[in-house]
Amino acid sequence: MDALCIVTTGGTIDKIYFDDKSDFQVGEPQIGRILEELGVAFRYSVIPIIRKDSLHITDADRELVRATIAAQSSPHVLVTHGTDSMVQTARVLASLTDKTIVLTGALNPARFRGSDAEFNIGTAVGAVQCLPAGVYIAMNGRIWDPLKVRKNVDANRFEAAD
Repeated sequence: MDALCIVTTGGTIDKIYFDDKSDFQVGEPQIGRILEELGVAFRYSVIPIIRKDSLHITDADRELVRATIAAQSSPHVLVTHGTDSMVQTARVLASLTDKTIVLTGALNPARFRGSDAEFNIGTAVGAVQCLPAGVYIAMNGRIWDPLKVRKNVDANRFEAAD
């Protein structure tokens, strides 16, 4: 595999807790730290382009993500993204037919013990290497077609869309 291109957009995976503010803020991308700590045996580059909760990602932001990915030479792209609007962004990326693009995120911040971030990143890294060109979502140990998945907010997981 060529060097894996990783595009970060923020979301829960990168959130940090500020005691003095009693809320969460999107911090620095965590994926590089996670991959370094895991000692992965492949090359990668991280391109942080947005640092937002996915509820605040706009159509213009999605176009920036699409254009950034289109400009990369790597045929393998992993996107970290907030889970609330991950499906919408994946659908915008469907126009990029010459790359394998996998979006992933976390339902709990990567800095938290018991976060699903590392598991989801691992699933996404495996998927981006094995799947044919197209756009996919890697969440909850499954690979999803963005046209056939939704986030179940009440159950806090991804599931097949009706």
